[in-house]
Amino acid sequence: MNRLRELSAEFIGSALLTAIVIGSGIAAQQLSPNQIGLELLENTAATVAGLYILINVFGPISGAHFNPIVSFADVVIGKNTLNRALAYLPAQVAGCALGALTANAMFALPLFQLSTHHRATSPHLLSETIATAGLLLVIFALSKNGGEQKIAGSVASYIGAAYFFTSSTSFANPAICVGRMLSNTFAGIAPSSVPAFIGAEIIGGVLAVLFVKFLFPEKTINA
Repeated sequence: MNRLRELSAEFIGSALLTAIVIGSGIAAQQLSPNQIGLELLENTAATVAGLYILINVFGPISGAHFNPIVSFADVVIGKNTLNRALAYLPAQVAGCALGALTANAMFALPLFQLSTHHRATSPHLLSETIATAGLLLVIFALSKNGGEQKIAGSVASYIGAAYFFTSSTSFANPAICVGRMLSNTFAGIAPSSVPAFIGAEIIGGVLAVLFVKFLFPEKTINA
């Protein structure tokens, strides 16, 4: 029963997060057409607020990972088990896919669509590596230092900053990459760009694990 609750939390949280990211991007396009900077600001503000709330709501149940990189990094530098991370993966991916379809439906767009927004350039991939490494450093450094109560606000703030300081707007999450390719809107990513993005995110996750193990070598960390 506990595992079912955890998987449900990861599925629902991932779906809501993706709906927030894509839905706010669609709304921004409609409210501020042809004003890219303002559209990004509106998209960022909704994402930051939504992520903060979702982590607080689902954190006590599943850890509020919503991200396979976080789940598998926690196997290495935290107390997560490999079986739990493997169980989380399909729940996270399926949740993100459902969130994308839901966002499309909420704005009367075709339910099933694929993005044509190609993003796999060298600067974008470098950005994804850095964004993912930074995200994991925030999470696990706070866990190490007894700052679990600060994780929600810190993660949301970091993602908000990374929307602007990275050229990729900080996806930093393979599951949400899959979800975002299912909406041909402001927040979408072309399917052909997804494998490279996921590869960059995995590299960022590996780097973060190495950094955390070097900076905090002795104590086990909980995500």
